[in-house]
Amino acid sequence: MNKFTDEINLKTFTIYLHDYGAPVGLQLCLNHPEKIEGLIVQNGNAYEEGVYGIWDEMRDYWENPTPEKKKKLYAFLSEEGVKWQYTAGLPEELLSTLSPELWMLDWDSMKRPGNIDMQYELKCDYKNHMKMFPAFQEYFRVHQPPALVIWGKYDPFFNVEEAACYKRDLPDAQVHIIDGSHWVLETNFDEVLNLISDFFKEH
Repeated sequence: MNKFTDEINLKTFTIYLHDYGAPVGLQLCLNHPEKIEGLIVQNGNAYEEGVYGIWDEMRDYWENPTPEKKKKLYAFLSEEGVKWQYTAGLPEELLSTLSPELWMLDWDSMKRPGNIDMQYELKCDYKNHMKMFPAFQEYFRVHQPPALVIWGKYDPFFNVEEAACYKRDLPDAQVHIIDGSHWVLETNFDEVLNLISDFFKEH
């Protein structure tokens, strides 16, 4: 990603951090803080509170892998599992805002030969990102980038308690808990757009 920013001559930018992209983007922040004008965090982890409890099953596999545990975790990487990623936690009134092509196209891409195994290995590698949490927090404290934190309160994958954690190290961060789940751009687009627009106007 850093080579890409160099290739297109992108000297500075605000970075959008979400899900697995959060630790990837935060490593770019660590290595090139001079490029970062601001952070927009949308359900993205940098604190233990976000993964406490929810990731226990995966942590258990990391510590003591068995074929039985692997089979159970692999079940998540399925057509039904992909659909669940979009719908889990959402109240009934928000489910109707989702179009089925979201998970259909997602699954069509994911089921390519060899991709399921790759996705599983990425999930297993997430433990290495978690080890970087203290370094990410140190980056926040030292560089104090302007930050907008948006969190869907129904997210079943990353605990909503994490959103407030950013203010420990970024006391001026704007934190918004909204009435959505993991994919708030799909269910709360206008609300998120307004928050981001206001953030850019201010910074």
